[in-house]
Amino acid sequence: MNAIVLLIIACEVAFWIVIGAGLVTRYLLKKERLGLFLLALTPVVDVILLVATSIDLYQGATATTAHAIAAIYIGVSIAFGKSMIDWADENFRYYITKQGEKPIKRYGMEHAKHYVKSFVRHVVAFIIGAGLLVGMIYYVNDASRTEALMGTLRIWGIVIGVDLLITLSYFIWPRENKKTVK
Repeated sequence: MNAIVLLIIACEVAFWIVIGAGLVTRYLLKKERLGLFLLALTPVVDVILLVATSIDLYQGATATTAHAIAAIYIGVSIAFGKSMIDWADENFRYYITKQGEKPIKRYGMEHAKHYVKSFVRHVVAFIIGAGLLVGMIYYVNDASRTEALMGTLRIWGIVIGVDLLITLSYFIWPRENKKTVK
């Protein structure tokens, strides 16, 4: 398996380990500052991945889909990172420590409006990730070595379009609460 693929997997695992350690430290060990510090380490994982990917390309590697996924991972982590941590925090607090209110399930227009926020985050992730992909393409400056990056950029553009259609569909056909529908 390619070293970059292993690094991406390791960074994803590290991201969730840092979040888990932060939540356990914050709620179960009652060390809120240390828990927040651990949660704040999540961007360090992104920096490690970005540096390793850059070094690999600098040393002459042909860009692969794994390099492109590294850019996507970084974009998604930056755009969705805080909301993912908030989601994990809310669910951990309610389901593990039995504190706080039950996480909200949204339906109808409330769900549609909430999903728009997710779509906007997806666009931000795309802008960041696409910027990194274009930067790598420009940096390598060899179309034969960056085909995978350009192909990934095209596919991600299609995914953004599909996500827009899904977002719009929630306004046309709002998500129903199955418990209240008879």
